Amino acid sequence: MNRIDTEILIIGGGIVGCSTALHVALRDIPVVLLEKRQVGATASGVNFGGVRRNGRAVEELDLAARAITIWQRLPELVGNDCEYAATGHLKVARNDEDMEAMAAHAEAQAVYGLKVEMISRNALKALYPWFGESAYGAAWCSTDGQANPRLLGPSFARAARAAGADIREHEPVVEVEKEGIGFIVRSENGLEVRAHQVVNAAGAWSGRVAAWFGEEVELWPMMPQMVVSEPVPYFMEPALGVVGGDVYVRQIPRGNLIFGGRSGTADLDEGFGHALSEETLCTLQRTARVIPCMADINIIRLWSGVEGCTTDHLPVLGPSATTPGVLHAFGFSGHGFCLGPGVGAVMAELLLDGKTSTEIAAFDIKRFQ
Repeated sequence: MNRIDTEILIIGGGIVGCSTALHVALRDIPVVLLEKRQVGATASGVNFGGVRRNGRAVEELDLAARAITIWQRLPELVGNDCEYAATGHLKVARNDEDMEAMAAHAEAQAVYGLKVEMISRNALKALYPWFGESAYGAAWCSTDGQANPRLLGPSFARAARAAGADIREHEPVVEVEKEGIGFIVRSENGLEVRAHQVVNAAGAWSGRVAAWFGEEVELWPMMPQMVVSEPVPYFMEPALGVVGGDVYVRQIPRGNLIFGGRSGTADLDEGFGHALSEETLCTLQRTARVIPCMADINIIRLWSGVEGCTTDHLPVLGPSATTPGVLHAFGFSGHGFCLGPGVGAVMAELLLDGKTSTEIAAFDIKRFQ
C-alpha cells in the first residue's frame, strides 16, 4: 500500500478542486488532490463556457464578483487566459413577462454593484439584426463573457502542480475514515492518504461523499448537451441565453457556434455523460427560432457532461455540519463554471484561515438538514 501524509486532501479534480489546490499550494501548505479520471473531465471541461454574473441568484453575486477578479488575471495565475474574453452577455426575453422579470432582477443586482442595461425589442433588432421575431428584448451586461472550458481545469491543475500540489489522476476515492484529529482517505488503487482536512469537491458524486459523514443532500444529476456547428462567418460577439434556459449560444473567433439547451443522459456509476442525437434537432430548431440564420448550419460535434444539482439550485459551500475538518464545495447546478476559480480562493481561506470575506452564508449545508 502506498501512503502519503499531507495537510489537506481534495476529492475531485474539476475546476473547484484544482483552483482550491492552487490557492492552498500558493500558501506553501501541503495539499493532495485525487481525481477518479482526468482533471476537468466531467462538468468543468464540457460545459457551455459562459462567464456571467447577470441572471444569477443574488445570493451568488458576491462570489461571482470574486471569481471575475480571478478570471481577469488568469495569465499571471495559471499561465494562459483560457480564451477568456469579456464579450458581454445578453439575456433574451420572449415576452413582456420576461422583460418585467429581468428588469426587476436588474434592480436587485444593482444593489451588488452589477450594472445591467435593459434593451427594448426595437433597439435589440437595431443592434443585432440577426435576431428573429421571437426575441422580445434583452438584459445586457457588458462585463460578462465566455471562455474555453476544456482549458480551464487542466490549466489550474498544471499551475497547482508547479506550486507544489500533488495532483493524482485515475485515483477514485472509495473511503474516508476519521482518525483522531485527522482523516485516512483510501483510493480504489490502494493509495492511503492521511490528512488533517478533507475537501469534498466531487461534483455530481459529492452527495455520496457527504453521506459518508452523515449528511444527506438530495443531489440529482443534470446532463447539459452541447452542440458545435461548422465555422461560419463571425457575427455574434456576445454570449446569449434565453429566459428559461432552453437556448444559449456563443460564437468563437474561428467561427464555430456553440449552443445548447437540451439534456443528454448519464449513469453516475459509469461516470460519463452521453449526448443524444435525437435531442440535437430539437436544440437546433429552438435556437433557429431565436437566430434564424442558424437554421441551415451543419453540426460537426456534440457532447454531454454530468453536473450535480441541488433542490434550490444553489451550491453547498463551507464546513461540514457533522464532522470538523471536512469542507464541502459542490452542487453548482449547471452554473459553476464562472464561479469555480473564485470558489477555490474562498475554500483556501476557509481551510487555512477559518473564515472568508466573501458572502457564502446562503450555501451552508445545514439548510438541507
